[in-house]
Amino acid sequence: MTHATSPAALPTFWRDDALPFVEARAIADGRKVRYGRHAHSTFSIGAVTGGHSTYLNGRALEHIGAGAVVVINPDTVHACNPAESAPWAYRMFYVDVDWLASLQHETAEADSGAHREFRPFRTTWTMRADLFAGLNQLHALLTAPDARTDTLRGHGATIGYFSTLLRALNPEPSPRSEPNHRLARAAEYIDDNYTHALKLDDICAAANLSASYLVRAFKARYGMTPHAYMVNRRIEFSRAQLRRGHAIADVAAEAGFADQAHLQRAFRQFVAATPGQYRG
Repeated sequence: MTHATSPAALPTFWRDDALPFVEARAIADGRKVRYGRHAHSTFSIGAVTGGHSTYLNGRALEHIGAGAVVVINPDTVHACNPAESAPWAYRMFYVDVDWLASLQHETAEADSGAHREFRPFRTTWTMRADLFAGLNQLHALLTAPDARTDTLRGHGATIGYFSTLLRALNPEPSPRSEPNHRLARAAEYIDDNYTHALKLDDICAAANLSASYLVRAFKARYGMTPHAYMVNRRIEFSRAQLRRGHAIADVAAEAGFADQAHLQRAFRQFVAATPGQYRG
């Protein structure tokens, strides 16, 4: 006998072509949600609206509950999963980094003609009630049935919330260690070739590193093995193609997966949803 999945247990995704710099996800009953370690090229922020979960952000592991706002810098390895089988609900926003960097620059009242990169947040999560309430209010406004007929209001509200966030958390440049250019070259090689069937020897040759050093040092630097990093890039590519309405089977082939089933398995691990659920 099969049991139908409750609608509350299915993730919902929101996107609007008029606001291409922001995307949202929500789930009302995520007790069966399981994320593998993954990263996004976007900035991510979310509100835990019910239950408790473990929250990994970089090397920090926390236990958080309803009322928490999680803050995840671009390309930071993270995962958030319910504590055992307890009820868990959340809302997440994924924000284009260039758009947020521009807003960050303007909020700091710097010279608008100068180029500024995104400044990462030191804060990984907060219990500030105003930021929690504001994020939920923004989600309700953007996902309301009539929201697409009043994009001016939605656009203004999005700018308003993230301007408040920037002022509240006051991001500062994170201290950076001396870059390892060979490891960076290994990551760049994967970035340029992730849709192909890569071999570890290919990455080693591109970065002039031994296999043993690459595997050990790459995970220490990027929080993932080279293979996981490659799959994560394929998933990010797949998300972009699905947003454009491409067929799932075509996306699987374009991204470098062996077949649609392979994409389905990886997508569930990294996105905790099926490609069909994500595309909507």
